[in-house]
Amino acid sequence: MEILAYGVQADEQPLLRAAFDARHQLRTLAVFLNHDTAPLAAGYPAVSSGVNAELDAETLEILAAGGTRLIAQRATGFNNIDLEAAAEFGLTVARVSHYSPHAVAEHAWTLALAVNRRLARAVGRAREFDFRLDGLLGRDVHGMTVGVIGTGRIGACFARIAHGFGTELLGWDPTENPDCLRLGLRYVAREELLARSNLVSLHLPLVPATHHLIDASALALLKDDAILVNTSRGGLIDTTALVRTLRAGRLAGVGLDVYEEETGVFFHDRSLEGIDDDLLVRLISFPQVLVTSHQAYFTRTAVGQIIEATLRNVDDFEAGRSSENVLVPRPGTRALGVPAPGR
Repeated sequence: MEILAYGVQADEQPLLRAAFDARHQLRTLAVFLNHDTAPLAAGYPAVSSGVNAELDAETLEILAAGGTRLIAQRATGFNNIDLEAAAEFGLTVARVSHYSPHAVAEHAWTLALAVNRRLARAVGRAREFDFRLDGLLGRDVHGMTVGVIGTGRIGACFARIAHGFGTELLGWDPTENPDCLRLGLRYVAREELLARSNLVSLHLPLVPATHHLIDASALALLKDDAILVNTSRGGLIDTTALVRTLRAGRLAGVGLDVYEEETGVFFHDRSLEGIDDDLLVRLISFPQVLVTSHQAYFTRTAVGQIIEATLRNVDDFEAGRSSENVLVPRPGTRALGVPAPGR
């Protein structure tokens, strides 16, 4: 099958080639899939999209008109896809239901430790041969109270690492995870978790019920010296409220791998022209904030698993098979079940 893969990172390309070239004709593009780039897929029965693709009704209509019948998204989350429109245009949509949760959980802890120990500031000073310790005072993670909002696969991995540090664990999730309970994690109300935790990490899908879950009222519950980490979806946090909180001199550290308006910015080089998102510029300017470019999933292990699952999705489509990865099935068939969109 001929496949056009959008949003392919330089480090991802050889892994995609090694997996696909023996069985399919693959063309890769660095540009992301949206209504401007969708015409490039004309004549391709399948496209593979990256995590920041904009698959709204307009884009999907262009793809369908060009002969595309399968969209294989190389990500778990699908809040960027209009599934109803895809079904209307006869497009099959599949995603990667899961991959290494360790990749994201480890990156969440990387951010937490980095902001706690002021590593970005320390490294910047060292490059200028400034080796003072002023402003670099951190805290022991051992003995902290750590709040895990969302205790699925990734949240459970984050909790296991937290347990290894010797922390008190609090959790909030509609469904209790037995693995987390065995670690000694106690499920409490979200308000109690926010008020008691020294460190809060978000591991939830972005759905209408979780949009701006961390809003002004939630931020007000956090301790003044709390650390907040988000490696899930940017829309979980009300960024305007977060900037106001930071301007008020609150929060000891914020680690963000995602941002609610990241499309068009993350995964691009904006070093020469800059960006016109004043909110993001303000956010990055705070010394206790560390922003990375949606890279928590970006390990060789996780990317390899994502590619293998995407290849299976293409093979299944060719063979007329369904799986847990199918969000919109072939016309006339049904999906095995569509869970909430995760990372």
